[in-house]
Amino acid sequence: MPHDTAATGAIASTHYLATEAGAQILRDGGNAFDAAVAAGLVLQVVEPHLNGPGGDLPAILWKDGKATVLCAQGAAPAGATIAHYRAQGLELIPGDGLLATVIPGAFDGWMLMLRDYGTMELADVMAPAIDLAANGHVMLDRAVDTIAGLADFFGEHWPSSAQVWLPDGKPPVKGAVFKNPDLGATWQRVVTEAQGPSREARIDAARDCFYRGFIAERIGAFCANTHAMDASGTPHTGMLNATDMAGYAAHFEAPQTFDYHGWTIAKTGPWGQGPMLLQTLALLAGDDLAALDPLGADFAHLVIEAQKLALADREIYYTDPLHTSVPMDALLSTAYNTARRALIGTKASHDLRPGTVDGYDAQVTQMQAMLDRLSLPEGAVYEPTMAHLATQPRGDTVHLDVIDKDGNMVSATPSGGWLQSSPIVAGLGFCLNSRAQMYWLDQDAVGALAPGKRPRTTLSPSLAWHRDGRRISFGTPGGDQQDQWQLLFWLRHVHHDMDLQQAADAPMFHTTHMPASFYPRSRQPGGVVAEADLPETTLSALEQAGHIVTRVPSGSVGRITTAARSADGRLSAAATSRTPHGRAIVLGDDRQTD
Repeated sequence: MPHDTAATGAIASTHYLATEAGAQILRDGGNAFDAAVAAGLVLQVVEPHLNGPGGDLPAILWKDGKATVLCAQGAAPAGATIAHYRAQGLELIPGDGLLATVIPGAFDGWMLMLRDYGTMELADVMAPAIDLAANGHVMLDRAVDTIAGLADFFGEHWPSSAQVWLPDGKPPVKGAVFKNPDLGATWQRVVTEAQGPSREARIDAARDCFYRGFIAERIGAFCANTHAMDASGTPHTGMLNATDMAGYAAHFEAPQTFDYHGWTIAKTGPWGQGPMLLQTLALLAGDDLAALDPLGADFAHLVIEAQKLALADREIYYTDPLHTSVPMDALLSTAYNTARRALIGTKASHDLRPGTVDGYDAQVTQMQAMLDRLSLPEGAVYEPTMAHLATQPRGDTVHLDVIDKDGNMVSATPSGGWLQSSPIVAGLGFCLNSRAQMYWLDQDAVGALAPGKRPRTTLSPSLAWHRDGRRISFGTPGGDQQDQWQLLFWLRHVHHDMDLQQAADAPMFHTTHMPASFYPRSRQPGGVVAEADLPETTLSALEQAGHIVTRVPSGSVGRITTAARSADGRLSAAATSRTPHGRAIVLGDDRQTD
């Protein structure tokens, strides 16, 4: 999208209704944080197959020259122990159902952002989501297809989901208006009950409704009394209860950062996978990427092999740093990455090759032994699945970026609680998440399940600033691929003079070499998924170098959205054309890209 000197704000998201809701908040005088909350709540309504109120939320905020991470990632319930899951005969935590649930964090995260950074009233920012849930919206075709594929399963095993997603006993009709009156009523009750003498008090009262009031009570009772079929093919009750909910609170923390070619890139800590993008940049820092064709085989091979090394470290080291020390300073150090860079040769590696940091030798050995014991199945699993179904519906994620007239910024990647995660909590209109599938049921694993511990997620918003004053927010859905696609966007924008739209739309590729974060944790050694509009000479050269290339249709991977502010205050935004319902708006003349 072209720059606009008259712009008073910019917003991009994976759904046009969320983008418009946020844009309207900016027009009404709200700031970037107000707009992000309104857009984020709308995304829960209009992309229910990709995220929901029972999910989680990482975001990176920019205000007054400082980046801050909002962590709204819930932890494992108190009763979620390895022993309990092993007693169910499980080797891996299922990818759906109530056993896969951790404490939902998204709502508290949005409310904390609104309270501490926003300016508007709770009722105003929740109004668009309430209206769309209660009065309806045209459901996306992909969401309709997901529901249709699950119709029989819902009817037989998840009746509370059937009640919401199968009006009149049938899937929604494509192009027709769909309503979720239970969710609209839930949010309206929150607004009605959230009373207090100040804006901040009313927002805290809304948090209480969710975590210590009627919502928490219903969630606890539902988990205790519902036997839900899950990916193991067995019905299980859930571990989450009202006491777990009552003890939860989202929080702010410092970002993990790395300096690269005049830019500082901010990511979450290693409770998310975000630092692997920083590790990949550290591995590439000595290469002249500007001299390489961004669609060529040399560029692709170098990037893929660097990402394999970073992702191997993700498996060995990344976890909740509040529970286990993660040596991020060492993993991002020049000495470590210079040594690691020497491992990249002219042929594709088919081995998982983590590095060893001083003092962590035993951890590396234990993790490698654990992965060998599990004998992870080979075969690319790109997104969360329900493995017991003949046709596996995909879950995914959403993303949004916002900038306001004062230069405040938000990069947020909400996810979890998608309609195929678990049965709808009866009467609330939403389901819980399946984030627990990212723990290991092995005490030797750095990512082992433990009560009160956050899972290492794939959710990974990005925010970067240049020493000349430029700033950019970007992100994408895509599970294990999020930082791989973001890296391509970033390198092409920084080194190859592609503008936001060009960099977001350029052909994408990613590796499936590492263990997937989602059940059943498969991997494809040496695997690469590449869009077919990459030059055939590039794809053939990768195969000759030993990469196992799976060609996929053009425009089928990568859903980048982004917003940027130039050094002189001009704004721009883009939503990749891969997502026909994504939209970017730059306020001023309200130009849009779809």
